[in-house]
Amino acid sequence: MIRILIVDDHAILRAGLRHLLSEYPDIVVGGEASNGHEALARVQEGDWNVMVLDMSMPGRSGIELIKQIKQLAPKLPILILSMHKEDVYAVRALKAGASGYLCKDNAEDQLVAALRKLASGGLYITPAVAEKLAADMLHGDHQDVPPHTRLSDREYQIFQLIAAGDSVTDIAQKLNLSVKTVSTHKTHVLEKMGCGNVAELIRYAIRHELLPGGGE
Repeated sequence: MIRILIVDDHAILRAGLRHLLSEYPDIVVGGEASNGHEALARVQEGDWNVMVLDMSMPGRSGIELIKQIKQLAPKLPILILSMHKEDVYAVRALKAGASGYLCKDNAEDQLVAALRKLASGGLYITPAVAEKLAADMLHGDHQDVPPHTRLSDREYQIFQLIAAGDSVTDIAQKLNLSVKTVSTHKTHVLEKMGCGNVAELIRYAIRHELLPGGGE
């Protein structure tokens, strides 16, 4: 029996996943969490075979949450279920410790196969993600790759918040960082992205469809 923990801030999506998976006798949804704090608590409470994790939730989420979960449960496979396209987060999520990545748009057709693959100790990635992983390995940090792929996980997180219109003070409060630290990251982001100001950064994010998913 594959025991699943679903982590998503939308109750309707959790209910939909429960309904979908109820048709498969080898899979049971054993628990749910609606945010990062609940997810970390549930990880410590139960013995899970796979976690299905939303990439973007209020509060603790994203790459940072994946890393924290893996610290608590290094062997727990994490399947990312996200509104973001694979080229936005998939490689970062896998490097942080996730074992699979699915877009919510096509998850229904692939979810069960992905859960079974992860539960058996494998990875589940789409051909598009496999291609990006291969390109990442071949190019490294020194070839002609998109500027946003050179950002660290924290820099990428701050880049998205800046592009979404948050001020340095807003970001500092959201991420529990000092304003000085966020300002330093902002400077590094602008330098690595080759942008002279925030307006250029926002235009880049829009052009490459890198803005955080609205309401996810």
